[in-house]
Amino acid sequence: MHISCTSLLGLRGMSRDDLIGLLDRAAECLPMVTGQEPSVPSSGPRRIVANLFLEDSTRTRCSFEIAAKRLGHDTVNLTAKGTSVSKGENLLDTAATIAAMGVDSIVIRCSESGGAALVQAATGKPVINAGDGRHEHPTQGLLDAFTLRQSLGTLDGKTILIVGDIDNSRVARSNVYGLTTLGAQILLVGPPNLVSPRMCELVPEGVEISHDLDEAMTRADAVMMLRVQRERGASKAISSDYRSAFGLNVDRASRLSTGVPILHPGPSNRGFEIDDEVHDDPDRSLIRDQVTNGVAIRMAVLERSMKLD
Repeated sequence: MHISCTSLLGLRGMSRDDLIGLLDRAAECLPMVTGQEPSVPSSGPRRIVANLFLEDSTRTRCSFEIAAKRLGHDTVNLTAKGTSVSKGENLLDTAATIAAMGVDSIVIRCSESGGAALVQAATGKPVINAGDGRHEHPTQGLLDAFTLRQSLGTLDGKTILIVGDIDNSRVARSNVYGLTTLGAQILLVGPPNLVSPRMCELVPEGVEISHDLDEAMTRADAVMMLRVQRERGASKAISSDYRSAFGLNVDRASRLSTGVPILHPGPSNRGFEIDDEVHDDPDRSLIRDQVTNGVAIRMAVLERSMKLD
């Protein structure tokens, strides 16, 4: 029996058919996540997924572990503090060591942009990028597309606002690539020092840039807020009026058109980029749905990474 190993390093360049295929498979997995249907182990032998998280994570790390177990696979979970990385071992040596133990797939989160591709080249294993530096976070982009499709029905022609720390956000990049391929119009909103010309050079043609959130919201079919990434130096770029200009407060959210959903990849800085009442709004907020959908998406991606032919 042949194992077809497929990595997921990013959404840039992925075809519309491939994106839709993953979203459709995630929809089939979702009832297992919500408990409406029992988990169905994959056919064939149990496989071992190594979750190598060299940056902190709650949602992504836990959902990959749960997704693997829903599929009937085993996991090995490693963090920087629990590996030889803390002793000075570099990323590729650590990944190669894990691969040499016979794992079947590697999920990697690291601070190096392009690190996931380097791990794939060094190990020859299927690698799933769980966030590499400022590069991409493809499974987040997929789960956001999945959540938006649930809410809006179709993404074709829909205007999606992505608001906040654009420059430092691998989530923004994956969403731009994935959502535009699925037919959405993307409007990136943030202060000029967080939506720089460098970022604008990376986005597909037709993606619009705005520094006026209130005007942009009049055109929104959905609003995705981003976390200000202080660990990547964003604090130096935050002005004293950031919250008033780009925070999603109760008054600003109340001016959205009926039915416009609000998303956030988490963790959120409550009371700064988004108010508590907006974050927890039962009518607009899809933030908890994103977490649930993340498990279904990662089930689809893991299944694809070790598909039996």
